[in-house]
Parts: sequence; C-alpha cells; structure tokens
Amino acid sequence: MTYAARYQQKSKALNVLGMAGVALTLGLAGCSNNEQADTTANADGAATDSQNIELLNVSYDVARDFYKDYNPLFIEHYKAENPNANININQSHGGSSKQALSVANGLQADVATMNQGSDIELLEKKGLVESDWQSKFPDNAVPFTSTIVFLVRKDNPKGINDWQDLTKEGVEIVMANPKVTGNGRYAFLGAYGYGLHAFNNEEAAAKNYVQDMLKNVKVYENGGRAATTTFVQRGIGDVLVTFENEANLAATDFGAGKVDIVYPKYSIKSESPVAVVKSVTDKKGTTDAAKAYLDYLWSEPAQQLAADLYLRPSVKSVLDKNSDKLPPVETFRPNDAFGSWDEIMSTYFSDGGVFDQLAIKAPK
Repeated sequence: MTYAARYQQKSKALNVLGMAGVALTLGLAGCSNNEQADTTANADGAATDSQNIELLNVSYDVARDFYKDYNPLFIEHYKAENPNANININQSHGGSSKQALSVANGLQADVATMNQGSDIELLEKKGLVESDWQSKFPDNAVPFTSTIVFLVRKDNPKGINDWQDLTKEGVEIVMANPKVTGNGRYAFLGAYGYGLHAFNNEEAAAKNYVQDMLKNVKVYENGGRAATTTFVQRGIGDVLVTFENEANLAATDFGAGKVDIVYPKYSIKSESPVAVVKSVTDKKGTTDAAKAYLDYLWSEPAQQLAADLYLRPSVKSVLDKNSDKLPPVETFRPNDAFGSWDEIMSTYFSDGGVFDQLAIKAPK
C-alpha cells in the first residue's frame, strides 16, 4: 500500500475519532474556549490533571480540505507528546481578506492561516499578531504555496492553452472576486504579470491584455470554492481561473471526467502565510498549543498531506518527491513584480484602483 493510500485510510479513521472528540468536548460541563484543568482517573484509579484545549483556525476558503485532514493528524501528534491534554480544533473558512477582517473585528482566532501576506499584515497592524511573525516559522512562515492554473471543460473544446487564449471571442471566464478574495487577486495579478512578461514590461500593453481578458469574465464569485461550484456543478463558463490545488480537487473528485487542467507556461506563485494571533492566545492561555499547531505544518506527514492535496510543499525534499503530480512551472512572486502587499492593495484593489479601471462591471 502506498504512503498516500495508508495515510488516507488512517485519516478516515482519525476523522471519525476527531468527530467523537468534538462531541465529547461539546458535552463537557462548563467547557469554554480557555485551557482548563480537569481531574480524571488513570488506569489505577489515581487522580491526574488533564487539560482541555480548544483552538480556532481562521483560514481561507479552499484550505478547508487540507485542514480537515490536517487537524486529526495534528491531534494524534499532540496527544502523543501531551498525553494529559484533550485538544479540539475548530475551523472557520471564507474569502481570505473577509476572514482577516473578521479576526481584526473581534473573531477570537488562535491562528490565522491565510493565502496572502496582506491579511496577516492587517492583523499585525491591529496589534493582534507579533511584528516579527514571519520569523517565527521556517520559509517566512509559508508552509506551502500554489499557483494559478486553468480548469477547462473535458477535451478543452475552446482550445485554451495559455493566458492569451482567455481573450478569445466567445470564451466565458469564471473567477473569484479580486475585491474580496485572495484567489481572485492572484488570478488578476497572474494575468497582469503574464502581460508584463509577454510584452517586455510595457504597462500599456499589459493593461490592454488584462482589459481584454476581463471583458470575458462571466461570473465573479465571492470565494474560490464558490467559483468552483459555479463552474463545475452549475456548468457556467468555459474556463475557471483558480489555484492549482482547487483545480486538481475538482478534476479528481466532484468534477472527475468532466474537466481538464491546463498549466500556463508562466504563472504567479501564491503563498499561504500562517501566524499565531497572540493577543488572543495569551488571553486564553493557548499560545504554546497554537504554536505547536503551526509548527507541525512543516513536519514530513503534514508536508506530504499538502502534496497529496496538490499544494506545493515548502520542504524541498517533499516537493521533489511529488514532482509527478506537481509539475515544474515558471512562476513569479507578486511582491517582486508589484511591490509590497500594501502597495498592491492600494494600487490594484482599492476603490478606483487598477482592477476597477480595467474590469467591465467590476464587482464591489
């Protein structure tokens, strides 16, 4: 049996145990979000102290599949190292920037796992995340990355092979809304970066390309998963511009046999940074558990899980081992092409910014 098969079998069993653990946690009298001391009996009947720990991971839309499987994996690891601790992980998913705003406005997240640096930077500015959050974990606190690809109808009837083909007359595009989602922003910046790459960094030519592409957008959805549902299940559009991991999930799962994946020759690298929301965890007493939760993302089992779900591991040895499912792609970092995230958000996605200027019927 392959590692992936063994892991999937094990993960299913752990999911059942995790569900049972949630029910048990919810049933405890006086349970709250804080770490709590509880007295239980060991096999000899002697009293021992145990802790009930509950963490909230506030994350972006299409990360739900990774964390659904990661959580029981982490719980097993944590229990092995802390046998007297009962730990439960809750998840909250939505558009990355909406999620960051929710945390900024009071949602009691222990950890934030977003898909663009500006969302963690927002929490840093609010004093919720430490100013040196990038140095707290390896790889500038980015455990895995992705890139933007195209999901097309089976056998690619519209002949969409690269970014330029998205401007063809009659092609209908589905994508997430760049005004509110990281998925949509990476799609827009991927197109813009392609334009600069294709036209020798001539801004006017790049803008003309992006404007022609955006004319073909049929639907802007409020999240990456909503865009996938619109394209695959509702059958709207000829091409979905989305993350590689989301496209693969659709092609191998609920859209199997109905869609194909097209890799552009040049695309954008999307980074998924993570941070402890220390203002919350210090108050709850969950800082150590929250850090352990994020630390384990760089473990071999977690990195392999990322690869199994078509996320690109930051640990190179794991990425290299999975090159069959994650083919090499020439990518660029948005910060290298467009500046800091503050500059990107202000220039391209603020009201009246470049996206609003180029998009026909730009979403609000």
